[in-house]
Amino acid sequence: MNHETSSNQVRQFVVGRDDDGIRLDRWFKRHLPQIGFATISRWARTGQIRIDGKRAAPEDRVAKGQTLRVPPGDSIVGIGGGKGVRARKPLTEAQLELADSIVLHRDPSAIVINKPPGLATQGGSGTFEHVDGLLDAYANGGPRPRLVHRLDKDTSGVLLVAATPGSAAFFSKRFSGRTAKKVYWALVVGVPSIDEGLIDLPLAKQPGSGGEKMMVDQSEHGQPSKSRYRVIDRAGNRCCWVELQPLTGRTHQLRVHMAAIGHPIVGDGKYGGPDAFLSGSISRKLHLHARRLIIEHPDGTPLDVEAPLPDHMAASLAQLGFEESEGEYIPDPTGEWGREEKKAAAKAHAKDYRKERKGERRGRAETGRTRNDSRKSDTRKGPGARAEAPRKSGPKKGLGSKPSAKPTGPRPVGKPAAKPAGKPAGRPAGKPVGRPAGRPPAPRGQR
Repeated sequence: MNHETSSNQVRQFVVGRDDDGIRLDRWFKRHLPQIGFATISRWARTGQIRIDGKRAAPEDRVAKGQTLRVPPGDSIVGIGGGKGVRARKPLTEAQLELADSIVLHRDPSAIVINKPPGLATQGGSGTFEHVDGLLDAYANGGPRPRLVHRLDKDTSGVLLVAATPGSAAFFSKRFSGRTAKKVYWALVVGVPSIDEGLIDLPLAKQPGSGGEKMMVDQSEHGQPSKSRYRVIDRAGNRCCWVELQPLTGRTHQLRVHMAAIGHPIVGDGKYGGPDAFLSGSISRKLHLHARRLIIEHPDGTPLDVEAPLPDHMAASLAQLGFEESEGEYIPDPTGEWGREEKKAAAKAHAKDYRKERKGERRGRAETGRTRNDSRKSDTRKGPGARAEAPRKSGPKKGLGSKPSAKPTGPRPVGKPAAKPAGKPAGRPAGKPVGRPAGRPPAPRGQR
């Protein structure tokens, strides 16, 4: 973005690539945040804001290469709706040196740093030293770089910073879409019984902690959380070195998951308690390091950056006899949680569910046929006897039941035979159901 530096003259800005297609009011929020929306609307109504010489409205969209005319800077003062921006303190020489020393990769779209342990990503209550406060060191007269993800204060390793607003939006979509691959190294207490596995435990904020602590919550309030782990090497049964990949991005996810399976990360007293510390000379600091990040770059190529271990963790690995070269591992670049992968997984689950239900229905049908066959076999009276159809349940006709309006059985052929007096009507000839005790059979001629 190029512009005239004088605040007493009309200023002209050239829309850059990262601002292509955004609304005019959004452009002001990015580059001139001290100007409020009311002021922008007033300038637009009076024709003081122009794009390529034409009047513009706040909702108009700008395009790369267009020239934006903005009134003089002095006209901002005293106009209602203008927002004042708190001036940032200039960085000290020590802060500038720190910001320069932790850079792992830098290009026009991305800045990748190796965050040291103990340095917070963002400021908060009582936190004055943080990565966000160092970002002015990377501006170089352009837009201020922006954070697109975070690491815990005591976690070290790869942290991506977007160099421009456009790249910030690009990288944020990759993180929210879970296409970015994050690989962590950690030392954990004990050794899992399975060398490689998936931890699938929903997480939620622990009540009473002010949102500072998470817990496993398998109710409907828990957020789905999945983490992969792989044992790289072990030091007897005392501890082991593991590789971790968070498939979701919950707060403290890896720390909570490892503690939940009985193997807290070394130095994590918050979730592991006293059992998270090893005796001897092993450091009491948190042994969790963001080793590697693989993410798509705005230019279409993959951005793949590794961060060296912090001093305390490198010393612990060496003391336990672990070789860093044994931890080199390239994660699956195809991933698991992209949009298409989610759809495919959902379809596969639905297909498996239908197969299971189909098997249940087939089993019930076969059970029903088996029961019918057994009933038929019970009605046979001897070799060559004709099997009768199973009778319906309920009271039998002729024994106190009310005859139905429509007979459901087969119609008799020919003239019905005469019925003996007193014999219940409605019973088919030749198929006696029962005979009162002590009563002689009717003569053959009267049947």
